[in-house]
Amino acid sequence: MSTTVEKLDSKNFSGFVEKGTALVDFWAPWCGPCQMQLPILDNVAKKVGETVKVGKLNVEEAGDIAAKFSIFSIPTLIVFKEGQPVKVFQGVQREETLVAAVS
Repeated sequence: MSTTVEKLDSKNFSGFVEKGTALVDFWAPWCGPCQMQLPILDNVAKKVGETVKVGKLNVEEAGDIAAKFSIFSIPTLIVFKEGQPVKVFQGVQREETLVAAVS
């Protein structure tokens, strides 16, 4: 596991979420609220990264995955357990909310 946010794409997404617990931020570079979420996500990774994988997926580069999970607004954050989505958050989320969601 890592205490940094991993950049995800169509090639590494499935392997990233299939085992254990993972938090994925679906975002885009032009999205203002997404830019606000990124430093929060970095802090979450520092706090839980030893036990939970934290990643970000640019929806413009991986539209196939965004479509698979019906991502219509960003930022959307999904908690995966063993490859299955178990919690979905839309809009900017507080650090405490995300840490609690994966704990």
